[in-house]
Amino acid sequence: MNVKYMFSLIAVIVLFLLAYVGVEAAGLQILFGIVIPYVALLVFVIGFINRVIGWARSPVPFRIPSTCGQQKSLPWIKSEELDNPHTTMGVIARMFLEIVFFRSLFRNTKATLSDGPKISFNLEKWLWLGALAFHWSFLTVIVRHLRFFAEPVPFWVQLLEKVDGFFQIGVPGIFISGIVLLAAVFYLFLRRVIIPQVNYISLSQDFFPLFLIFGIAFSGILMRHFAKVDVTGAKELAMGLVSFHPIIPPGIGVIFYVHIFFVSVLLAYFPFSKLMHLGGIFMSPTRNLPGNTRAVRHINPWNYPVHTHTYEEYEEEFRGKMIEAGLPVEKE
Repeated sequence: MNVKYMFSLIAVIVLFLLAYVGVEAAGLQILFGIVIPYVALLVFVIGFINRVIGWARSPVPFRIPSTCGQQKSLPWIKSEELDNPHTTMGVIARMFLEIVFFRSLFRNTKATLSDGPKISFNLEKWLWLGALAFHWSFLTVIVRHLRFFAEPVPFWVQLLEKVDGFFQIGVPGIFISGIVLLAAVFYLFLRRVIIPQVNYISLSQDFFPLFLIFGIAFSGILMRHFAKVDVTGAKELAMGLVSFHPIIPPGIGVIFYVHIFFVSVLLAYFPFSKLMHLGGIFMSPTRNLPGNTRAVRHINPWNYPVHTHTYEEYEEEFRGKMIEAGLPVEKE
């Protein structure tokens, strides 16, 4: 049994028991419904801003974009506008495809050793598909939950909810994003456990957010289809939180407090984990810089001044010898 993911699983189970026992037995609805969400949001905002400011302050003395194609040089040599952009618009297009469609992950390959020995490279499309399904479904779930924090509910949130719930089976209908999120998290977990190379480099902090997000998604589906909660009361609590007039409506249901506690833990954990790639992708110099080193000279600001021997000085010093040797000179 993998100790690394067992620690994370036990930690999430302990979090579940804390919220369940705290609300059901100790009556700590105010703590889990108001105090902890506010503290978690504060930690998230301060931690997120601090990490981004830290990245922004890090000097980037050279252009170091990751390139997979020809840089723009001479007019008759075709350059790669997306793989090696040299303009701001090219960088924006590259970033858009990277952030929305995970373009570099789509092009990712894995190396396998076969008889011979021979090394072969294969496309890793299942990882790209799983990551895309995870992030898109998670974003859909987050946007869909805005209906709890706004009154009236924006029309685009209602539209997204109708599209997400088009697969009508029973009442209430099934949201596709919730099922896809559970499946994607389970796939990413299995991948870290089953593939030896990935399992070797996986740490407990890699499994913890997976279990936590699984708990969020599972408790959400549980509330919607099995352990019924007072939706009106849940929205009343959410509206009270965003308006800074928090209240605890009676009879919401203990699973709701477990759900919001999981979300609060994820928010507080977010800035200190690898999940910060959400903000890091925008600050990465390997992605957000144009590859224009052949057109623009970039000088390292850390370098101390160095006297350079220009060609004019060189020719001035050796003009006589160059003429004797038959070398061309600019000045006779």
